[in-house]
Parts: sequence; structure tokens; C-alpha cells
Amino acid sequence: MVWWGWIVLGLLLMAAELALIDAAFYLLFIGLSAVLTGVLLVAGIPMALWLQWVVFGITGAVTAVLFRQSLYDKLRGQPIGFEDQVDGRQVAILEDVAAGDETRVEFRGSRWDATNVGSRTLKAGEKAIILKASGSRLEIDARA
Repeated sequence: MVWWGWIVLGLLLMAAELALIDAAFYLLFIGLSAVLTGVLLVAGIPMALWLQWVVFGITGAVTAVLFRQSLYDKLRGQPIGFEDQVDGRQVAILEDVAAGDETRVEFRGSRWDATNVGSRTLKAGEKAIILKASGSRLEIDARA
């Protein structure tokens, strides 16, 4: 294939990834590989057609494996400041809850089911600590 064919193919793949298809950056790295193959031909490195395809395939696979996940995490990861971990966070107690009883607590702007796994009664308005989260159910205890 001629050098400009590789570059056009690469640019089309990258444009498709960025503008039309959300392929988790796979097309971006395959397109980058095609452009790199074209650049190697422009640089005067002689390659038979079969070798061009080998270079294209290997660079596409290697760049996707080594760099795709880190780029994806940086650009599409969780919002800044968002933490999925809830253990150790504080919750507001809305009503008195005896040891071993269940209640509803205020956490992250919504109400959650919670069980007081501690040894004492938690009073309304008091803060408690989340010890464990199982789905939408929290296990809480008094602040240490």
C-alpha cells in the first residue's frame, strides 16, 4: 500500500473513534498504528506489503495493550473527586436506633438502609461510621 493510503486509513479510523463510534479507544490506537506505518514508509524505510501489514498489526496490538487503559481511565474514568469507597465515611442518623436494629440514614444526598452493628444505641442527629456496604445496605457503628 502507498504511504498516503496508510495515513488516510489511520486518520479515518481515529476520526471514526472520536466523532462517531465509542469503541473505548481501540480504533484510536489502530488508526495511530496505520499512521505510524505510513510515516515509516515516508521516512524511506522499504517494506514489502506483507511487512507493512505485520508492522501495522503489531504496533496496533502493542499500543492498545500498553496505553489504551491508562488513556481511557484518564479521559473517561470516574469524575474528579468521586470515590466509590464508602467504608469509613460518616452518615447522619435520622432516628434513634438500638444496637442490632435497622434504620434509614442520610448519605450522599439520599437515604440508605442501615444496621447498627455497634453495642450502643445511636441517637437522632448523631454521626456514625460506615463499617461495610453490601449493595444498598450499610453496616454502621458509633463514631470512634
